[in-house]
Amino acid sequence: MSENIEARQTQLSSQLLGLPLTNALFFFSVVLLGSAYIVMAKLWGFTATSVTFVPVTVMFAYALLIGAARSLRLRDDQSGDNLYYMGFLFTLTSLGVSLYQFNANGAAEQIVQNFGVAIASTIAGIALRVFFNQMRRDPIEVEATARLELAEASRKVRRELDYTIQEFSYFRRAAQQMIMDGFEETKLKVDEVGQNLLSGLEDVTRKSAEPLEAASRKSGMTVDEMTRRIVASLESSALKLSDGSAQLSDSATKVAETLDVLSAKLSAMQTPEQIIEIKLTPVLQGVSRAVNSFGKSADAQTSAINQAVEGARAATESAVSLAASFHSQFATVNAESRAAAHDMRAAAESAAGAAQAASSTAASSASQTTTVLGKIDEILRMISGLSKREKSDHAPSEQSP
Repeated sequence: MSENIEARQTQLSSQLLGLPLTNALFFFSVVLLGSAYIVMAKLWGFTATSVTFVPVTVMFAYALLIGAARSLRLRDDQSGDNLYYMGFLFTLTSLGVSLYQFNANGAAEQIVQNFGVAIASTIAGIALRVFFNQMRRDPIEVEATARLELAEASRKVRRELDYTIQEFSYFRRAAQQMIMDGFEETKLKVDEVGQNLLSGLEDVTRKSAEPLEAASRKSGMTVDEMTRRIVASLESSALKLSDGSAQLSDSATKVAETLDVLSAKLSAMQTPEQIIEIKLTPVLQGVSRAVNSFGKSADAQTSAINQAVEGARAATESAVSLAASFHSQFATVNAESRAAAHDMRAAAESAAGAAQAASSTAASSASQTTTVLGKIDEILRMISGLSKREKSDHAPSEQSP
């Protein structure tokens, strides 16, 4: 960190001042030039004015150059020291040449004149040094001035900060007030919109409930009518099935009794050879045809009864499901719709009971038919056994002669 600071200071110094080597070379060049002129002027016998004026002019020219040229610029104290030493060197050079030219025969006035020329350059150097030192500012004064300026700047910054804080406080209060006003206005608008929305929803609900109630009543009437028709149809079908089943049961009972009598007579009957086979063959064929037709008619009737029962059951189940659907959909509409749905459901359940009773009657008829068919099969087996026995008895009688 310190190295960076020193490098930065060196860079700033090089931008403001000239390089030390350049300044040193330029200083010694000017000193050599002035000293050479003094030696030459002394040896060649120039006048005292010319010998004094030229070195002083060189010193002033050097002062102007180091003040104007940036590459040759020095600090004020260093510039004054250079000019002082330059004048002192010119003085010593002039005194040295004067001592070199001194001899015992020389006049005292000439020696005093040479000292006067030498002292002129020293006076010029001291004057220029004082001038540059007067131009140089005191570090303490610079520090005090910087402190004063810094204090003034800090006071200005403090005032600006106070003003900024005050402005921020005003802005905060104004923003809070605007937010509160906006919140109140938004709350009022939201309440108004909510009330409008609720009233609109109530209107929509009321308008929607009216067609639903009408549809519910209409659907209830339709379903009631359909249910009554189904119940009436099922009741008529059940009555017809009951009558048919009773007739079928009576016929089956009579057939069974006749077959029992026939079976008893056949068991007790003894006839000549082949008389049973000859006389019973047409009877057996007729009985077989009757049994077959009876079985077919019984099967057809049973299948028709089952189909009717299944159709009634399907219609009843659809009516029950429809009633349940209406009951669930219109449960919250009104009491009238709920009562209609309840009546629909009760009618559908009664229709289902009628269908179940018809199914039970059909099952009973089917069981009686099965019993009759079993009796017929038993008689046929008995007749077939008698025929076979007759044949077996007839075969040994033919072999005995």
